Amino acid sequence: MFNERIKELRLSLGLNQIQFGRKLSVTKQCISNWENDNIQPSIDMLIKIATTFSVSADYLLGLSNTISIDASGLTTNQILHIQAIINDIRNNQNIV
Repeated sequence: MFNERIKELRLSLGLNQIQFGRKLSVTKQCISNWENDNIQPSIDMLIKIATTFSVSADYLLGLSNTISIDASGLTTNQILHIQAIINDIRNNQNIV
């Protein structure tokens, strides 16, 4: 599951493997090995990945399907607006 999540995260950010590797201070080959499920990152690297991209280690490992959003510093109206956007996306998910 990690290999799928790491690739999904990279692509959602519009990064190629080289750019993704630079963010984590690792090589393209390292990213490729993770994505191809050839190797797993160390615990320290897993923490770095989770911290860098604001997701939980549980999400990266497939133990959770939930991604939390840090809304600190936003007003109640801004948070409600974000929630409305999320609900709109959910409601229109099956519309092409």
